[in-house]
Amino acid sequence: MSLTFTPDETEIERRVEALLFAAAAPLSAAEIARRLPEGADAGRAIAALRQRYQGRGVELECVADRWRFRTAADLGFLMTEEREEPRRLSKAALETLAIIAYHQPCTRAEIESVRGVSLSKGTLDLLLEMDFVRLRGRRRTPGRPVTYATTDRFLEHFSLASLYDLPGVQEMKAAGLLDLSIPVGFEVPDPTRGGESEGEDLLTALDDGSPEFAQDFVSED
Repeated sequence: MSLTFTPDETEIERRVEALLFAAAAPLSAAEIARRLPEGADAGRAIAALRQRYQGRGVELECVADRWRFRTAADLGFLMTEEREEPRRLSKAALETLAIIAYHQPCTRAEIESVRGVSLSKGTLDLLLEMDFVRLRGRRRTPGRPVTYATTDRFLEHFSLASLYDLPGVQEMKAAGLLDLSIPVGFEVPDPTRGGESEGEDLLTALDDGSPEFAQDFVSED
């Protein structure tokens, strides 16, 4: 009669730790669980590792619902000499990105309506190039305009576990990003509605929608 070896919690944590260190990209809890023995509690192991690494030189963090080890935020300066100078987004690009994040999926016309001005040439091109924004679908309206949504790269860059972690009204007011005398009934748009596809046809690999943003002759802001 053969006996089956069941790893204890410490061994499961070691395996999860090894997976996360060796992985070329962040892993979801489900991806981790698939590599563990049947019945192993991946969530418990992740929580234990996160607690163990808290305050260390590297920390375990969740970005876009995936887990990875990352240099502690206060030690980031140690890596600056080895990194290229990060590209900076203009005010218009940041505004556009924020609108897409909170209103997604949204069209170019909707972005311009919220901003109150036309998008300058190349703003969406830049966000697409930096992989902060993606083409999501086409509205079932005249002209079939392309809709835009954020990417996992956006969540990773801003250290957000999911769209639920975008700042709400109180957080924005505390940070001075919203006027304290905002209108009664004002609500921050719900970015989590991005999972809905009603009134929209999602794009396929064969539909790149490039004419929507490639030919933009609007003058600069």
